[in-house]
Amino acid sequence: MNTEKMKQDLGGGAVFDMGEPNTAFGQYFVGQSYLKMLTTEGVGIGNVTFEPGCRNNWHIHHAKKNGGQILLCTGGRGWYQEWGKEARELHPGDVVVIPPEVKHWHGAAADSWFAHLAVEVPGEETSNEWCEAVSEEEYGKLK
Repeated sequence: MNTEKMKQDLGGGAVFDMGEPNTAFGQYFVGQSYLKMLTTEGVGIGNVTFEPGCRNNWHIHHAKKNGGQILLCTGGRGWYQEWGKEARELHPGDVVVIPPEVKHWHGAAADSWFAHLAVEVPGEETSNEWCEAVSEEEYGKLK
């Protein structure tokens, strides 16, 4: 890990502890991510840190009622994309509200570390469906 590049990209260092390598969900990521759960009481909030080029697979947060996810971007530069739409570049201070049943992915830019808080919106009968990886061709188009 290039610690100096990480600190530079994240604005001098991570706001929250980046945690350990995200092995529990590693099969749903391209590249290395790190996860530190900040709380699991009431509302799950995890600090997710992505190395340059790392992104998660397309996925859907299902819920019978309410649910979804909110991303609070804290450092570096990243991307968010919903199925069938253009990707959106993310920077510290950006907020992404992801309604339930929306297929999407998020992760770091190819040349930057990226960190966000992932807030699990409480809902009824919630679950995640992990789908296909973001293709290298599709990801490579992002600048």
